Amino acid sequence: MSTSTKSTAYVRTEMLGEETPPITSAGIVAWVRANLLYPWYNAILTLLAIVIIVLFVPPLIEFVFINGVWTAEGREQCTTIAQGGVQPDGWVGGCWAYVGAYMGQFIYGRYPDAALWRVNLVFAMFAIGLIPLLMPTVPYKRENIAFLLIIFPVAAFILLTGGHFEYSGFLLPNFIMEPSTAKFWVDYIILTAIIAGIGAAIARGTDSNPRPIVRGTLIAMGGLAVIFLVCAVDFGLREVPTDRWGGLLVTLVIAVTGIVASLPIGIVLALGRRSQMPIVRLISVVFIEFWRGVPLITVLFMSSVMLPLFLPEGVTFDKLLRALIGVAMFSAAYMAEVIRGGLQAIPKGQYEGAMALGLGYWRMMRMIILPQALKLVIPGIVNTFIGLFKDTTLVAIIGLLDPLGLTNPIRSDSDWNGIVWELYGFIGLLFFVSCFGMSRYSMYLERRLRAADRR
Repeated sequence: MSTSTKSTAYVRTEMLGEETPPITSAGIVAWVRANLLYPWYNAILTLLAIVIIVLFVPPLIEFVFINGVWTAEGREQCTTIAQGGVQPDGWVGGCWAYVGAYMGQFIYGRYPDAALWRVNLVFAMFAIGLIPLLMPTVPYKRENIAFLLIIFPVAAFILLTGGHFEYSGFLLPNFIMEPSTAKFWVDYIILTAIIAGIGAAIARGTDSNPRPIVRGTLIAMGGLAVIFLVCAVDFGLREVPTDRWGGLLVTLVIAVTGIVASLPIGIVLALGRRSQMPIVRLISVVFIEFWRGVPLITVLFMSSVMLPLFLPEGVTFDKLLRALIGVAMFSAAYMAEVIRGGLQAIPKGQYEGAMALGLGYWRMMRMIILPQALKLVIPGIVNTFIGLFKDTTLVAIIGLLDPLGLTNPIRSDSDWNGIVWELYGFIGLLFFVSCFGMSRYSMYLERRLRAADRR
């Protein structure tokens, strides 16, 4: 055969189509192999987890759902015949009707029934302001923040207390005795003069643009004016003293106030501790180390029992207000150390680059340093928030009835005497859902910011 008639091809003229990857390298089998079976200690932990699930989950489901009692009028319908109830001997189930019977107290405490709409309105306003703020795609973030930091606190104070605030003087209680209106206007003039003087001193002592400092001073003076005006206006609402508050209402008031107040105070303290001015640094160090060296339970006890002894005669503070101040200062000290760690993690070149651009101290911190530092310490910030949220249960020692503090008066009800597990289980589930939600959101925010940096 002639070689000219032979046709041999050594180069492929068309590509092969994509084939399905091996089952061991993609899909659910690959995920199980990589996360649950490899290496060998993961396989052992997986087997141990399966054993625990088999041993505990079916009895838990039976206790909660299958044998659980959801409607009852007393403990007899949730106990066995041997205990004086109606259930057969050997029966084990949850008495969730007990929790349902006191659900109102778990949420509102002893808040008057006729005024519950005010609490519900505060909850709704908080949700309307917070949920869009947590969604990155929703616009008008500045307006949202302004609503939560300016409008919402004033509206919540008016609605929850009725706008009644007895002012007996603070700075000069014995200087002007009557009327009380003159007292707080004198105090307002003194406080605004102090704030304006501090703002002017800071603006004069820095080489940066003083406009942010002046703007902040004016905002502080305006906020102080709003507080004093709220104390002077009668809104026509029934007064509800804070000793009638309780349950989830108290928990949210303390937690939200502590979180909102501790973050800016912590930032200022962290900057003060790294300041080049010795007096500012000394004050910041003393403040942080003092509050970090004292247990929160001691802070609450001192604020409730000892603080009134050191105040001038006629000066009184609401017990809840004292607890709010103590919790905010305590949390701010820990927040300051978290933020200081973020500031120390910023490379020195970032500071030098900002100064090379001609940015002053406050503009450099606001535009360059703090955004990076806060992003680095998101886990620490959220961890501090979670710890603060759980520590709100300590206010029970000073007579504030949060959900955990309500368990004592609730368990004293003879109609439900002896039922305990459901009560504490419900409270534990409430705190777990709240803290787990904060943790998951912080992880989502970290991933989103990391993806934004890659782009």
